[in-house]
Amino acid sequence: MRSISEVVFEKTSLSADDAAWLERLVGEWTILADLAFADLILWVPDRDDNIFWAVAQIRPNTGPTSLEDDVVGEEIVYDPEHLVTEAYLSHEPAHTSGSKLHAGIPVEGRAIPVMDDERCIAVVELHANRMGTRAPGALEDTYLETAELLEKMVALRQFPAPGDKPVPWVSPRVGDGIIRTDANGQATYVSPNALSAFRRLGLTGDLEGEGFIEVVLPLLRGSSEPVERTLRTMLRGKDTQEVDLESDTATLRLRVYKLMDGDNPAGALVMCRDTTELRDRERQLVTKNATIREIHHRVKNNLQTVAALLRLQARRIESPEAKEALEDAMKRVSSIAVVHKILSQAFEATVLFDDVADQLFKLVGNVATAGGKVRLIREGTFGAVSADVATNLALVLTELIQNAVEHGLGKGSGEVLVRPQRREHALRVSVINAGEPLPEGFSLESSTSLGLSIVKTLVDDMDGEFTISTGPDGVGTVATVVILLD
Repeated sequence: MRSISEVVFEKTSLSADDAAWLERLVGEWTILADLAFADLILWVPDRDDNIFWAVAQIRPNTGPTSLEDDVVGEEIVYDPEHLVTEAYLSHEPAHTSGSKLHAGIPVEGRAIPVMDDERCIAVVELHANRMGTRAPGALEDTYLETAELLEKMVALRQFPAPGDKPVPWVSPRVGDGIIRTDANGQATYVSPNALSAFRRLGLTGDLEGEGFIEVVLPLLRGSSEPVERTLRTMLRGKDTQEVDLESDTATLRLRVYKLMDGDNPAGALVMCRDTTELRDRERQLVTKNATIREIHHRVKNNLQTVAALLRLQARRIESPEAKEALEDAMKRVSSIAVVHKILSQAFEATVLFDDVADQLFKLVGNVATAGGKVRLIREGTFGAVSADVATNLALVLTELIQNAVEHGLGKGSGEVLVRPQRREHALRVSVINAGEPLPEGFSLESSTSLGLSIVKTLVDDMDGEFTISTGPDGVGTVATVVILLD
């Protein structure tokens, strides 16, 4: 589905600022739909202002829908009796004289022009299902009274105000609990869900009819001075803000909307959500992630210790074959340590393997060639891979680079090119050198090389493919590994 901005730029004369404001309105208008018990549709005028386009739609969480079908993308064409057309031309809210049947359901309609001085930039149409109207009570009356204020604020572009954007998985919604306060900060209405949340926070007395800040502050953990300044600023300020309140027994998240009646302050709407379990899970995850990072750190340290011991042992051995075997083992252990080092520095279960590869280049690049210098070059990016793949891939890359340096370039100078390529869910890595070609009659299956055997085994474990061949024009070698990624 196309964004509001795309439709605005294609079909209307509205500005980029207008489009951005409408995007922000749609990001916040769930609260209006829920308070009004109504479906909302956002209409924007075509360049021909006898035509209007539906660019967004939302249904209420607090009541039944009035519109079974999605109307986004539909248009109103030269219909002067339509509520949207009436509101757009008159610059005044328009509404039906009574409930009209829509697919057999009595529906009350309203249309709110969104004004920018004398210019109407959009119309918000509301459809309220009167068949499913909730029994009147204090909660329903407060919802509808607040919705009426918000409709006026939308018309004047006072809602949504700048400030904190809602976070879908943590920000409160209307059904989680609401509190209305007057201009003096006194709670004039507290919904049952909100009262239950504050009871869990530690409230034992009344909240409705009391000063909101004066009642809440004694419930909070630790010093209340920063919280007090925050709450007073939120209740009296113009921006939409969120804050967490924490006591010894619970954690609540508040989202505060400043309400206006024209140019006059009309108090605030405070939505609250009990986030105690959510915060507990977050703390558990943080603890778990910190533990995993510490494990990776200790594994890295242990592997580096093993590598150092192998290096010391290699220095004391006079046999060239034994010394070479210990040095190769040291490099393999060190390459695994590189992966655990990077895993210990982040919370993610994936690894940006470019960082691993670049550190391996420094490690394996120290494989000395008696006759010259070796340059290791990476062309392309590995992207992110899982921790399990990263460990195997680090060993594979270590062996292939070392093999290219020692057997391809021999005692001469040259370059080893590492070329990773991501293709959807596959990673292809080629290690190329321009040194000696493969021996005549070489076969990977019959090779006795320990390094190539390690590579083949690890690639098989990853359900991948490994090939090695002489390079173009009979020069150098090309080793290629292809593995599938989730």
